Amino acid sequence: MSFNIVRYKDYHKDDILAVWEQSVKATHHFLLESDFEEYKKILRNFDFNDLDVFCLEKNEKIVGFIGIHSEKIEMLFLSPDYIGKGLGRQLTDFAFTSFDINYVDVNEQNPKATEFYEKIGFETFDRTEKDDMGRPYPILKMKLKK
Repeated sequence: MSFNIVRYKDYHKDDILAVWEQSVKATHHFLLESDFEEYKKILRNFDFNDLDVFCLEKNEKIVGFIGIHSEKIEMLFLSPDYIGKGLGRQLTDFAFTSFDINYVDVNEQNPKATEFYEKIGFETFDRTEKDDMGRPYPILKMKLKK
């Protein structure tokens, strides 16, 4: 399988929103439907150009993406069919090579994501009871082990 990583352009937005929605439905079973819909609405209005976003393409179809700001991975999502195939690692390796990445926040209720980040060298250094929107989804704040 051949994959390309390309910088986000505005015409990618619908595709990455579709990837986000499929990925969250497959991995974030703890989310209330009303919260999911609220996050979806926020992302629809979000300017992805505010982050360094890169899309993972297979045959010119977006199957995943990563968003980086400063030293932090802000988002990493893959289409469910591509989860567990080393592609998250491909995106994070690209981010490590291209940016000075040291941090990521992970939903505590998404243990597979936590396990993934631990496997690539992150460790939890803090925990919040609520997410950035004040909702009851605990966040693990992780940093890269030095």
